[in-house]
Amino acid sequence: MVNLAVIALLIAIGVSATPAASYTNHTVGGEAGWFFNSTTNTSIIDYSNWAANQTFSLGDFLIFRTNTYQTVVQTYNETTFRSCNTDDASDDDTFHYYAGGNELGEALTIPVPLTIEGSNYYLSDADDGVQCQNGLLFEIDVKHGQGLPPSLNQPPPPPYTEPPSADSPPSPTVTVVGGQPSGNGETRDAANMRVVFAVVLLLLV
Repeated sequence: MVNLAVIALLIAIGVSATPAASYTNHTVGGEAGWFFNSTTNTSIIDYSNWAANQTFSLGDFLIFRTNTYQTVVQTYNETTFRSCNTDDASDDDTFHYYAGGNELGEALTIPVPLTIEGSNYYLSDADDGVQCQNGLLFEIDVKHGQGLPPSLNQPPPPPYTEPPSADSPPSPTVTVVGGQPSGNGETRDAANMRVVFAVVLLLLV
């Protein structure tokens, strides 16, 4: 008679051997980085062409290797992207990861997580949008992939409230509960499963 406990143990071993979810770091522009040539008034490479040859998924990161002459702006608003102007952009859909600094030419590495599925747009709005207008921009289509890892799948913090005055009763404690990943994206290791089934067949003989 087959020992069911042995079979269950073998199946558990096969499942535990499933490879962990992995995500990709995309260095924007590859070795060229994220730069604008002020002499030729153009971006140093075609960033749209670079993006077209990549596959982007939730949980991946864009790594901008650049310096303080460029900015890094992420937006989900196509109108903002096409206009190369962030002056009237909403804080709900447009984010400045770096907006310039005092140390001209200082090297920077800026990681940007991909947390929203669908169209994501990136640009440099330096020089009043001239860099964006002359090629320092690109758009990507973010796929669901394995979904967000727990580290990026967190709820927003509670809204800010004014601190109570000395005469006010103490406010209740606010508890923030972490979210769960939206998808595990795991696949079973075929080789391990073949071993499991081979042992089961031997036990049945």
